[in-house]
Amino acid sequence: MIVNVVNVNVKKEHINDFITATIHNHKNSLREPGNLRFDVLQSQDEPTRFILYEAYRTQQDANAHKNTQHYAVWKDTVAPWMEEPRKGTAYAVIAPLEDSLWK
Repeated sequence: MIVNVVNVNVKKEHINDFITATIHNHKNSLREPGNLRFDVLQSQDEPTRFILYEAYRTQQDANAHKNTQHYAVWKDTVAPWMEEPRKGTAYAVIAPLEDSLWK
C-alpha cells in the first residue's frame, strides 16, 4: 500500500472554489478500483492550507489516478488558485495492512 500526502496552499479568495473542485475530485477518486481513501483536510489555524491524504493498494494504482480525467480537470482547474505549487510526499504503509480497515 502507498499513501500520498499532498500539501496545498490556496489563495484566500479561492478557498471555496478549491473546496468545490476538490470534493468533485475526491468523489471520483473514491470510485477508482485501487483507491482505499481520499481525504480532504483543511487547517483550522490557517484555512488556506489543505492536505489531501490519498491511499492506494499499489504504486500502479496511485499512478493510474494521475491518468484519470477527473484528476486532469482538477489539476488544471486549481493550479491558478494556489499560492505555491502543491507538494506531494509518498509514504509506505506500515499499519493497517488489511484493506477492510481503510474503507
